Amino acid sequence: MKVAKVTLFTLLAALVAVGVSTTSYAFHSGGVAECAGCHSMHSPAVGGTRLLVGTDASSACLTCHEHAGDTGPSSYHVSTNLADMPAGTAPLQRTPGGDFGWLKKSYTFLLDGITTTDDGANMGHDIKAVDFGYTGRSNNPTTAPGGTFSTANLGCNSCHDPHGRTRRLESGALATTGAPIKASGSYTAAVNEPDATGAVGLYRLLAGPGYSQGGASFTAAPAAKVPSSYNRSEMTTSTRVAYGSMTANNHQTWGDWCATCHPGMHSSGAYVHPVDASFGNGTDTNYNQYVKSGDMSGGAGATAYTSLVPFAMTGTYAELATATTSTAGVSGTSRVMCLSCHRAHASGFLDMLRWEQEYEFITKVVGGVTSYGGTDVAATDNALSRGRTNAEKTASYYDRPAGTFFATYQRVLCNKCHAKD
Repeated sequence: MKVAKVTLFTLLAALVAVGVSTTSYAFHSGGVAECAGCHSMHSPAVGGTRLLVGTDASSACLTCHEHAGDTGPSSYHVSTNLADMPAGTAPLQRTPGGDFGWLKKSYTFLLDGITTTDDGANMGHDIKAVDFGYTGRSNNPTTAPGGTFSTANLGCNSCHDPHGRTRRLESGALATTGAPIKASGSYTAAVNEPDATGAVGLYRLLAGPGYSQGGASFTAAPAAKVPSSYNRSEMTTSTRVAYGSMTANNHQTWGDWCATCHPGMHSSGAYVHPVDASFGNGTDTNYNQYVKSGDMSGGAGATAYTSLVPFAMTGTYAELATATTSTAGVSGTSRVMCLSCHRAHASGFLDMLRWEQEYEFITKVVGGVTSYGGTDVAATDNALSRGRTNAEKTASYYDRPAGTFFATYQRVLCNKCHAKD
């Protein structure tokens, strides 16, 4: 068994080396994987539980989802090993959810003469995966913002069902029994749709109806489709996740799903930005016409989409699959959601935002060049750099060149919808 397992990982490493690392299909195949991938009957991790191969649940996940020695975006990896991102360099993965490695990057700098720190623990969901250097929140709130979920319980399995029991049946309904799961429901090929012989798993094995972990109990599940080559640089093209906004067949909106742990972060609570709401009051026109600060030449929005400000859409799974290759902006059925502003795992910015929100500018002309203004750029503005190098800033925007995608004095991306710049 050990020899077989080593041989499997050797083969996977070889495949990565020949350049297939950016295209991924889940080891889980949409549901529970081979038991020995996560559990060891006779040699589990010391100090762990449930015969896991890691000391805790998230460490067991990162046994596969982090790999020491990565040099760039790599397949299904969602965390960069600390040794692969020395000081001044950024985490390597470019998955839509973000790289948990940002949690290990803290920055201290002077701001108006005051020593200020951007704590990495505030850049994402601060999971506990002690085998991989994630120790959980030590100096942050003890409960989820806007809720009561204990952050001490936060792990990959807080949001994902590691056994992937929830499935989408041919009828469209979600269930935990019935037709066996034949494939992941995350991707766009025909095999990733249910039929009479097999169901498909939920997007990214997300928690579904009846799943409960650490005090969070889910009543339904959201929908999405993504291209198989989702972990890649966005230097030239956005990677589009088609997020669904459905309420039939035991589906729910992304905002309602996130509200399982963050009910106060909803428009019904203390934080009142609309969630799961239609674009209105001209924000739809703004999104489609907005190109960058000072440039509203987008017209009808045929190329308006950006993964820095995604949105949800109503419709069928077939329509979601088609949308993953579209560059079109919002329509009358589009919805703003939590993930329009936040990444699900972590980002290079506080509160796992998709763009810098702590300063009025994203870019400025620095040293005669349009730049993100990192610490290694001439005439550095600490309010702009916030202690990051230019490479780290660029990586935060998934490798988009500052002077190509943004204006010389680009304002924050709230303006993609509100166009106040």
